[in-house]
Amino acid sequence: MTASLEVSGLAFAYPDGHQALFGVDFSLARGERVALLGPNGAGKTTLVLHLNGILTAGAGTVTVAGLPVDKRNMAEVRRRVGIVFQDPDDQLFMPTVREDVAFGPAAAGLKGPELEERVQRALERVGMAEFKDRPPHHLSFGQRRRVAVATVLAMEPEILVLDEPSSNLDPASRRELADILRSLDVTVLMVTHDLPYALELCPRSLILSEGVIAADGPTGELLSDEELMRAHRLELPFGFDPRSVPAAPARP
Repeated sequence: MTASLEVSGLAFAYPDGHQALFGVDFSLARGERVALLGPNGAGKTTLVLHLNGILTAGAGTVTVAGLPVDKRNMAEVRRRVGIVFQDPDDQLFMPTVREDVAFGPAAAGLKGPELEERVQRALERVGMAEFKDRPPHHLSFGQRRRVAVATVLAMEPEILVLDEPSSNLDPASRRELADILRSLDVTVLMVTHDLPYALELCPRSLILSEGVIAADGPTGELLSDEELMRAHRLELPFGFDPRSVPAAPARP
């Protein structure tokens, strides 16, 4: 089976000479939920921006569902890799929820009943169908984040990349989003500093540190390795013991 995502030898330096990635290698199987962990400045954002071609021209390769991320495949890669930003207000800009969710598929040429069906399905997957005629700014922060996820799901992506999905959510919204993410039949890469959330949702984690993958393994094992955590400036909340939490189940 073709991997959802393969990253091989990815290195990248910004024009000012700052080297952010030094040769990153990993792959994600279809349907995996994987957390990308690491301290600030580790290169996480730079890596994510390579996954759908926002950044290119570094060394190495990125392949999405067998397609190299290059100019020839850019439109299809951007459809297949959906990025949900940390702030939903960066993603929601139309007068109504429905128009926001319809924007991407409509731009890709979908229209009429097929477009409406795509919008309805995406909103149902995040539990927001009843809000489709509401202005996004009338929604709570948690509801706006779910609509932001729907705008990406409406494109029927291969990979859903989430940047700090639990940030600024109250406990109920956090749980609702976790339930939604567990139900999705897509590959999920979750960039987060929220280590308990990574443990709850992602059976596997990658630790990116100083531009390289420093560790790759079961989330519970990585979070229980005190020396590894200390070496890469990762800290669990006070009193939280990852060994006391059942491992997130892998997708069957």
